[in-house]
Amino acid sequence: LHVDRQVIGCSDHDGEQAYNLDGEEMWFADFIKREGVEPQPPFIDHMTYVDRAYQGAEVNQQICKTSLDVVRRAMKDFKIED
Repeated sequence: LHVDRQVIGCSDHDGEQAYNLDGEEMWFADFIKREGVEPQPPFIDHMTYVDRAYQGAEVNQQICKTSLDVVRRAMKDFKIED
């Protein structure tokens, strides 16, 4: 059995998208360089992701930031309880 994870997260000024397999990072979006990075060691059979993976990560960031704005507006009148 293997554990496969996809992480997508965002804030007002930052974002992340990464794919992990068994605790090892296989791919992540570098939003500064505007490209996908595959930080796999040279001694394994290299796994590659589709050419449009980075473009999908950019779309996911826009969705995440839109959802963040919606939740902020929906929760703005909620009182904070101890």
